[in-house]
Amino acid sequence: MSFFWSLGSFIIVIGVLIAVHEFGHFWVARKCGIKVHRFSLGFGKVIWSKVDRQGTEFAISMIPLGGYVKMLDERSEIVPEHLKSQSFNSKSVLQRALVVSAGPIANFIFAIIAYVVIYTIGIPTVKPVIADISASSIAAQAQLKKNLQILAIDGTSVSDWESINMLLATKMREPQVIFTVEEFGSDIEQEKILDLTKWTFNPEKETAFESLGIIPERTKVEMVLSKVLDNSPAAKSGLKVGDKIYHKDGSLIVWQEFISLVQQGVPIKLKVERDDLVLSKILEPEQKDGRWFVGISPTIQSLSDEYRTELKYGIFESLQRAVEKIFQLSWLTIKVIGKLLIGDLSLNNLSGPISIAKGAGVSSQIGLTYYLSFMALISVNLGIMNLLPLPVLDGGHLLFLFIEAIKGRPLSENIQDLAYRIGATLLLMLTAFALFNDFLRL
Repeated sequence: MSFFWSLGSFIIVIGVLIAVHEFGHFWVARKCGIKVHRFSLGFGKVIWSKVDRQGTEFAISMIPLGGYVKMLDERSEIVPEHLKSQSFNSKSVLQRALVVSAGPIANFIFAIIAYVVIYTIGIPTVKPVIADISASSIAAQAQLKKNLQILAIDGTSVSDWESINMLLATKMREPQVIFTVEEFGSDIEQEKILDLTKWTFNPEKETAFESLGIIPERTKVEMVLSKVLDNSPAAKSGLKVGDKIYHKDGSLIVWQEFISLVQQGVPIKLKVERDDLVLSKILEPEQKDGRWFVGISPTIQSLSDEYRTELKYGIFESLQRAVEKIFQLSWLTIKVIGKLLIGDLSLNNLSGPISIAKGAGVSSQIGLTYYLSFMALISVNLGIMNLLPLPVLDGGHLLFLFIEAIKGRPLSENIQDLAYRIGATLLLMLTAFALFNDFLRL
């Protein structure tokens, strides 16, 4: 996947979601009779602008990581007497709170619309059927077994592995989790209790369900070479189509593990099974477009149609399911943030713009519905993050307005200014930490 494809996909995601967020602020401000000076996508120097009939400048600015709506406000400018009724600060606490909260609300509405489109078009997925259970794993101890279909986790219905992974990620440090399952193709439900007291999970290396020992039914990748590119590192090492490759000690190797080894950029010692021979080979990755490659493809066994399904509904059911999905995503996001704050999840799990760009690139290549799903997920996260009570975020402004409503007057400018400085520092540190994590994952 090229760098420029990921960058372009990322710019579209960020551009659309910022526009949606800021339009929420803008639209409600206009409805409340507040004069808007500028609606900007991006920060810094304006590179394009246009003024409408009401005197609002719509602009695109140089730094694309954000946006803003600048409103008439007596706290930051001298306002003529005849315009004072149109200033932000002249409006009631309720009106100002509506303007501030409109941005995150717009993000949630966008996510709902995106999922309505997704469910109306239909999104292919794989039924959560267990293919196998790792020996001595948590799932094995709970007597989960192959050919069971997972229906719910702690009472929350699930229809695909993505939902299962997200739900399980919120169960870190909890004593147990209850799986509702049934034999694939039957209607007899049963519950299995998984003991999580000794559960460890590294989301960078595995999915949550795999860390429990659950191997899903999915497209199988067999380490028998189906293609070897000419003049590639694999061809130079003597690998051929039909070779079955193993670790140097002869143990099985899986495709994702092999990719991780390649991306380390160091020579890989392999055992190769060819006809009736077992050969030793050394594979030396080479760099191409900033990534390491060896020039091989494994054999892919298609998944049986009985395990495939499509989440597709009529318009009204799509709307119902979209609302349910956004509530579920919002609650999961809040729980994850809570676990980060109390230390149940490591801050190393934080992702920044580089990880988002990678996700945007991958999802856009798979298809429109997956790209929309990714945008909806980021939109929900953006809405939740902006509601956090940090003074530089919408949630901080809402907190100040709540205090003003209780006290009958706003906090002093000195206190607000100090709070903004602290909030900006914390947000900058958090962003820097997320970027640092991104660079470590490169």
